[in-house]
Amino acid sequence: MRTIAVANQKGGVGKTTTAVNLATALAAVGQRVVLIDFDAQGNASTGLGIGRDKRTPSSYEILHEPALAASAAQETMIPGLRIIPATDALAGAEVELVGELNPTGRLKAAIQKLPPTDYVFIDCPPSLSLLTLNALVAADGVLIPLQTEFYAMEGLSQLLKTVEQVRARQNPRLDIEGVVLTMHDKRNRLSDLVASDVRAALGTRVFETMIPRNVRLSEAPSHGVPALVYDVRCPGSEAYMALAREMMTTAAKAA
Repeated sequence: MRTIAVANQKGGVGKTTTAVNLATALAAVGQRVVLIDFDAQGNASTGLGIGRDKRTPSSYEILHEPALAASAAQETMIPGLRIIPATDALAGAEVELVGELNPTGRLKAAIQKLPPTDYVFIDCPPSLSLLTLNALVAADGVLIPLQTEFYAMEGLSQLLKTVEQVRARQNPRLDIEGVVLTMHDKRNRLSDLVASDVRAALGTRVFETMIPRNVRLSEAPSHGVPALVYDVRCPGSEAYMALAREMMTTAAKAA
């Protein structure tokens, strides 16, 4: 099992879109996948068609009772993909965890209760909060969606610094899974310049596959389905399938 935190403290970079569609793409090629919605907004749950009346037990409950993780992982419309949904109760978890024993290790304990799985994705909140720290302590790798716009690199150094601190103090196996460039507009010269700058700075940590700015990716959540279900032939869906193949190839080479 490989656990991947999808994280970026900057909002609006395609983090949840990446988590939902990459998890869907991997399930579509036969991988057993669990997606943990770890954001109180619950957008990943919405994007997989999980109504608000069907979101318990949720990621909030498993933080307090890790043994609930197996029963909290519910089936989705995608064969092979399960989700632990989120409710707005998660917004209060950070304050409540402060008084708990090992407050940054609660999610890790819950993930260890899951049945055999190939990939676990954690859709983190858009902040470097105690919840995000829980995800980093639980993860083997961090996948960073990075928008190809002017402010893309702003805040990235802080996230990388946090990853280094977690690796040094709490999770020595934590690595950078990779940076995926999102919302790329090939008609916009600035998008290409930002992509070139990011590749120059981060080298092979940046995936070759870029996710294009695509209206079908934006429309799909309003229908409660991943883009790969909404329109499998749209450029966004094809890009996430390519990213899944690239991730699996990279993992196979590393093994």
